[in-house]
Amino acid sequence: MTKVDVLLGLQWGDEGKGKVVDVLSHDYDIIARFQGGANAGHTLEIDGDKHILHLIPSGIFHENKINIIGNGVVVDPFILRKEIINLRNKRIDASKNLYLSKKAHLILPTHRLLDAAHEFSRGNLKIGSTLKGIGPAYTDKTARNGIRLGEILYPGFYDLYKSLKDQHLRIISMMDFDYRGFQLDGIPFPEYESQWFESMEMLKHFHIIDSEYFIHQSLIQNKTILAEGAQGTMLDVEFGTYPFVTSSNTVSAGVCTGLGIAPSRVGKVYGIVKAYCTRVGSGPFPTELDDPTGELMRKKGCEYGSTTGRPRRCGWLDLVALRYAVMLSGVTGLIMTKADVLSGFKTLNVCTRYRRNSEIIDTFPFGIHHEKLTPVYEELNGWEQDLHSLQSYEQAPESFRNYVRFIEEEIRVPFVQISTGADRKQIVKIREVL
Repeated sequence: MTKVDVLLGLQWGDEGKGKVVDVLSHDYDIIARFQGGANAGHTLEIDGDKHILHLIPSGIFHENKINIIGNGVVVDPFILRKEIINLRNKRIDASKNLYLSKKAHLILPTHRLLDAAHEFSRGNLKIGSTLKGIGPAYTDKTARNGIRLGEILYPGFYDLYKSLKDQHLRIISMMDFDYRGFQLDGIPFPEYESQWFESMEMLKHFHIIDSEYFIHQSLIQNKTILAEGAQGTMLDVEFGTYPFVTSSNTVSAGVCTGLGIAPSRVGKVYGIVKAYCTRVGSGPFPTELDDPTGELMRKKGCEYGSTTGRPRRCGWLDLVALRYAVMLSGVTGLIMTKADVLSGFKTLNVCTRYRRNSEIIDTFPFGIHHEKLTPVYEELNGWEQDLHSLQSYEQAPESFRNYVRFIEEEIRVPFVQISTGADRKQIVKIREVL
């Protein structure tokens, strides 16, 4: 029986997972998303045409590959329908190879209202929610109040919906939040709700499956499967910079519960890391650069959220956080993205330790958002050469290869690929993953 390989982000999200999944999809029969929701945004550039996916796995651009939205994902039918239509407008028929787990939980329109009400009530203590209803949907899931996608196939679905909607509105009424004037994606609530139900009807014509059985049978048939994660390790609800995290498990362990596979079925674990660090929204970020260097990174890297459009905070690569992320997921091979953005920097700083008062530490601390940490940097030479047209790793400038080697020695995991631009063709293979 084959195993399920995993691809996940090792920072605060936005590592470029979508492009890498698209590239790796050539080697797999099935691509399965295992957690998160429409708060994720995977951007791919194919022959100059930009595509942004929020729920659909990034293997959808390969017509002979099956793409599964797993049980660990929370699904907003309205947003999923928009994605399907956008793909159709580009002559990609998702109905042929998109499969939906019956056990995936639904994001109701009122989940999004709850998300907004909670975020606005926090005032200056906002956690940076994308307001997509992810947190409230996962809350209902764990509180055993949620509605699963498979329920749309049975009579009585509307009664379930109305009961949960009414419960949400009672909570909102106690939060001094006027939802009547609030718009969801620029649409008044009643109209959004109507379109949400239209979207539900559309989804009934897709493959709605018992995904855990489907994946298990596929493994017995020696089908190759790649599990695609969303967000990043440092946003994991258990191990990230809590409470400034997402509501799901973004580490490799989340594959088991998010797809219904045993731990022994997990194979290679690819970890995606940017050549520098970014973060969207609130929360601790030890190596953040609130200066012209950080602004230059943002400008060169086009660092604006694909889901929210918010400018991303930028900073030097943090190896303390990266070492922690690699440990949590048992990463077997690293893939670097946005290496091209650092071309032209005369020197580069890499954080290898933190200074906490008079103490030097090399582990990621529990109370990071309570403590003042100062990064301890190693300075490395930068490179001038434009990496966009790089055809092989051997052609890369020596200072860039030194940068890669330095990270490998610190993290003790090899890089297997380097992305040198936005297009799917701009990627250089270094070695096979162990």
